Amino acid sequence: MWEREGRAFSMYKRMPSRDRSDVMDVEENSAFSQDSMDVETTNPSMWLSFPHVVVGTLSSFLFGYHLGVVNEPLESISLDLGFTGNTLAEGLVVSTCLGGALIGSLFSGWIADGVGRRRAFQLCALPMIIGASTSATTKTLAGMLIGRFLVGTGMGIGPSAVALYVTEVSPASVRGTYGSFIQIATCLGLMVALFIGIPVKEIAGWWRICFWVSTIPAGFLVVAMMFCAESPHWLYKQGRIAEAEAEFERLLGGSHVKYAMVELAKLDRGDDADTVKLSELFYGRHFRVVYIGSTLFALQQLSGINAVFYFSSSVFKSAGVPSDVANAFIGVANLSGSIIAMLLMDKLGRKMLLLWSFFGMAISMLVQVAAANTFVSGSASLYLSVGGMLMFVLTFALGAGPVPSLLLPEIFPSRIRAKAMAICMSVHWVINFFLGLLFLRLLEQLGPQLLYSMFASVCMMAVVFVKKNVIETKGKSLQEIEVALLPQE
Repeated sequence: MWEREGRAFSMYKRMPSRDRSDVMDVEENSAFSQDSMDVETTNPSMWLSFPHVVVGTLSSFLFGYHLGVVNEPLESISLDLGFTGNTLAEGLVVSTCLGGALIGSLFSGWIADGVGRRRAFQLCALPMIIGASTSATTKTLAGMLIGRFLVGTGMGIGPSAVALYVTEVSPASVRGTYGSFIQIATCLGLMVALFIGIPVKEIAGWWRICFWVSTIPAGFLVVAMMFCAESPHWLYKQGRIAEAEAEFERLLGGSHVKYAMVELAKLDRGDDADTVKLSELFYGRHFRVVYIGSTLFALQQLSGINAVFYFSSSVFKSAGVPSDVANAFIGVANLSGSIIAMLLMDKLGRKMLLLWSFFGMAISMLVQVAAANTFVSGSASLYLSVGGMLMFVLTFALGAGPVPSLLLPEIFPSRIRAKAMAICMSVHWVINFFLGLLFLRLLEQLGPQLLYSMFASVCMMAVVFVKKNVIETKGKSLQEIEVALLPQE
């Protein structure tokens, strides 16, 4: 204890004097106090940070809502806007959003570091409000595409912002649980979008209401973020020490402020204020963590999960199940898995959930391969296909879905956290786009057995990768994780 505090104290010598004096006050008053040692063995109340996390995950709810908002209404939209039967135009209405998301994700790290986490949420919600309003009022295809693109830019900013925020404001003891809220909120957004879209075929112009509805939570996010805590980690990087202490008090309680500030100081090397060059993320001492993060997102998408989400209805229809019931089944499986993951995240840990999740997804894809085998009878094939798909979604939601967006902000050092997340999310969106674009063509050219076998192989590769490269972060402070992963100078 005493040695660790002493090392933290010595690091202040490399800090600018204007910042060092403020932080040394924290050291002098806490490093050798009994209170500081007591705080190490007690966890802060989870309820102080809870409302801040809930508000932040509204961006994930919007993310899920806008992914699903055009599923049911697409036929009515094409009829009203005059492009019925034009599959290219229908595809653009869906995929333009993904293009906007890629653009938003590329700039998300620089936005989060430049203006702070709270304002990043507001900048995420504003284009969603403008874009949804444009889509709701347009009378042309061009207007719809502009609206969808604007919504997409907000969707690209949101995932990085919420992953950073939840990681940095949550106590270590419940950081996994709170990180699972991101996936749960996304599932709820998808389900609400599908539910609201049900009357679209009976009520003329209902699809416009579907877009208007999304402006309500987006507007609430803009206003509510004005009253939420800013990330103390971001404030500390800006040299705003007193404000960081005040936010720690709001999030953790007064008795934990001094210890939290000492923990932050341990890894401050006086370079946090320096500009992070893009080249730093691809070689040198930061390469390993960026490699782990990018590969995790690549494996997540190459597993085929979004192909299942995009094209699941056709499998259920072939089994005689209506599309709205099929979507409900997929939604329930996704939400159930996410809730289970929330309960287990801080008990079993991130690595264990990732390993079993990817393994379960591989088995599910092998069930799909069996369903496509010509030796399996027609009814058995359909039951295997539907069961395999539901199992695939459930096991995905147990780990491969929620863990990467929680794990990556944990393993990235504070100095590069926001920008590294932006790079990894860009990998996510690029693979997502091409998989959605090429899935049906690959299914036609390769056949279901070969394609699903490839997805199963990717999932098994993910098991091996996680086993060799991912460390367990359960219950550890962000500073402890950085020490474990980053080579020390």
